[in-house]
Amino acid sequence: MNLLTMALISFVLTIAFAFLIGSVLYKRRLKKNKAANEERAKLIIREAEMQAETLKKDRILEAKEKYLKMKQEFEEEANRKKNQIISNEQKIKQREAQLSKELEQIKRKEMDLDEERQSLAQQHELVKKRKEELDRFNQQKVQMLENISKLSADQARDQLVESMKEEAQTKASSFIKDIMEQAKLTATKDAKKLVVETIQRTATEHAVENSVSIFNIESDDIKGKVIGREGRNIRALEAATGVEFIVDDTPEAIIISGFDPVRREIARLSLHRLVQDGRIHPARIEEIVAKTAKNIDDEIVEIGERTVIDLGIHGLAPELIKMVGRMRFRSSYGQNLLQHSREVANLCAIMASELGLNVKQAKRAGLLHDIGKVWPEELEKPHAIVGMELAQKYKEHPVVCNAIGAHHDEIEMTSIISPIVQACDAISGARPGARREVIEQYTKRLKELEQVGLSFDGVEKCFAIQAGRELRVIVDAEKATDERAGQLSFEISQKIERDMQYPGQIKVTVIREMRSVAYAK
Repeated sequence: MNLLTMALISFVLTIAFAFLIGSVLYKRRLKKNKAANEERAKLIIREAEMQAETLKKDRILEAKEKYLKMKQEFEEEANRKKNQIISNEQKIKQREAQLSKELEQIKRKEMDLDEERQSLAQQHELVKKRKEELDRFNQQKVQMLENISKLSADQARDQLVESMKEEAQTKASSFIKDIMEQAKLTATKDAKKLVVETIQRTATEHAVENSVSIFNIESDDIKGKVIGREGRNIRALEAATGVEFIVDDTPEAIIISGFDPVRREIARLSLHRLVQDGRIHPARIEEIVAKTAKNIDDEIVEIGERTVIDLGIHGLAPELIKMVGRMRFRSSYGQNLLQHSREVANLCAIMASELGLNVKQAKRAGLLHDIGKVWPEELEKPHAIVGMELAQKYKEHPVVCNAIGAHHDEIEMTSIISPIVQACDAISGARPGARREVIEQYTKRLKELEQVGLSFDGVEKCFAIQAGRELRVIVDAEKATDERAGQLSFEISQKIERDMQYPGQIKVTVIREMRSVAYAK
């Protein structure tokens, strides 16, 4: 055990000694490294100081160079500005010298103007004196003229103005007439060509429609069935249809008389169905008439739709389409209203196309221009105004509405389509055979035409001839001169255009005849 203990002690001591020696060596090594690091740090510091000194010198040199450069640029700029100032001073001196010269010239001109002003003042005084002398002379002259003529200056002036007014009016009337004649010569050719081409391109029949319809029958035996026992069948027919049946006047025919073409058509078709069926009694009559009226309503809609399709008109309101169909059963002065409206629509389309206008609007306005005539309600308004209000109600274009309302001059025309519709309406209705006129209305129009001519001073007699196409006016030769006769024809024609409605045109001829009669005894 002692040996083991001694061995352990010696081992511990060895380790401690070795540790002690290692620590001493480590300290020496640290000291040596520290000295080396300090020496290296001093070396780095010296190198850094040397580099800083070198960098400092470089920066100082750069600063000096920049300073010298800036100094040179400043001196150059200062010299340039100095030279510019010197140049401006020279210009200012030159300008001052020039202004001095101009000021001297202005002073000389002011002196000249003063002299001219004095001269003008003297001339003005002289003119004023001469004007006063002239006024006194004129007053003396006017006084002398007044004493000679026994008229004041105002009276003489009024007489002169009145005579000049009459002369100017006569010359103006003659001048207007010459201008109108020249305009007619230049415009009539193209207008006639356009109207003739338009008429030639529209061919329609002009059969005159009466207020009766004729129903043909195979034998007069059928008349007895139609009349019925004690006339009950014919009374039922008349009560259901609202028209009159004339049975006894014409052989193998029954005449249906009534002012409403729709009622006449319903009566004709109902009678046709009753004759075919053979069962004719009041109950059957009422049933057939009701069915026929329903069928006629459907046919009216179909006719309206077919018409607008044929004319290529789209977007028309259903109510307006139905009214277009009703035109088929209405007439105007014997002319079928639907045929007339279709013709006017085609004429308007052709004219609008020739003139480069809106063809669709013109055709639409032409078809609807007489739509007010088929309005079922009785209104105390012209049919043109009624038609315009209907078109406005169903949202038609304002141009179309104005053309409908203005085609008889009830309202003012606001578009070029309106006179086209008016002209085409006259073309369709005024040509021979298209319409017939009631004799009372015809004679009334002729009397009104003659009264228009008689309403002017100096007119002795008036005669409407050529079926109202010409008005012959005979004037008193002592009351009207030749110039007044020419002026009178123009004034009468203008009044006829303003106050009357007529188809086509009316020629106004003024006749002035001077007769001198003497007797030899």
